[in-house]
Parts: sequence; C-alpha cells; structure tokens
Amino acid sequence: MKLTNNMFYWVLIAATLTFILYQKGIIMVNFKNVDAQQAYSFYHDNNTTLVDVRTKEELKTDGMIEGAIHIPLQTLAKNIKKLSAYKNNKILVYCRSGSRSISASRTLSNAGFSVYNLKGGINAWKKEKLPIH
Repeated sequence: MKLTNNMFYWVLIAATLTFILYQKGIIMVNFKNVDAQQAYSFYHDNNTTLVDVRTKEELKTDGMIEGAIHIPLQTLAKNIKKLSAYKNNKILVYCRSGSRSISASRTLSNAGFSVYNLKGGINAWKKEKLPIH
C-alpha cells in the first residue's frame, strides 16, 4: 500500500510538471519561441506577418506593433482563414505576456503555418524599447 501511494505521488508530480511545461510552451511544441530582439529582426522581413491575439481593451491600453493583424485568441480558430494569404510567411504571434500566444502558436502551427512566438509578449517588446504604434 505504501509503495502504491509513493508511486501515485510521483506520477502526480510528473503529470503536473509535464502540464506546466506544456502550458509554458517548453515541451511538445511545433513552433519556435523567440525573444524581443529576434522578433524585431523578423519585423523588417517582408516575409513575416505579425499576429496580435490580445483583446481590444489591451490594444487601447498597451498599443500594438505596427502592421500587426489583430485576431483575439478567443476568435482565432474561426478566423484562421483571414491568414490564409500569409501561409508562406513566418507568422510572429504575440499577446501581452506570452501565455496566450503559446496557445495561438499551437493553433496556427497545427493549421500548417510557420510560427514564431514572442516570449514575454508585448511587455518584452516594450521593455526593449522597440516601436509601438
């Protein structure tokens, strides 16, 4: 009985750790995580499309990266066709802090896009004093 309890405990810890790492976009990813400086280097590339998955309210508060297409995460799956013209581009996805964009990056990668997630989101972008529109 004691061995069973110990094994259950370790399985639970392993499952929790796996879940956390998955949610943070560290394991089982089909996209690349990039920092703000790497993302900025893509920004000037004509083959990169920026996708902002924040809410309208966040755009008003924090601004957005010029040229980004705004599709809130909650509506991304049903509006993915809006990005079909950019299927051959790099898709740089960002949100406020980098969490929701992980989910969006998974969705877009599964739809066949070449996706890059901005680690730290627009907060990281602003911290590097990169341009905001």
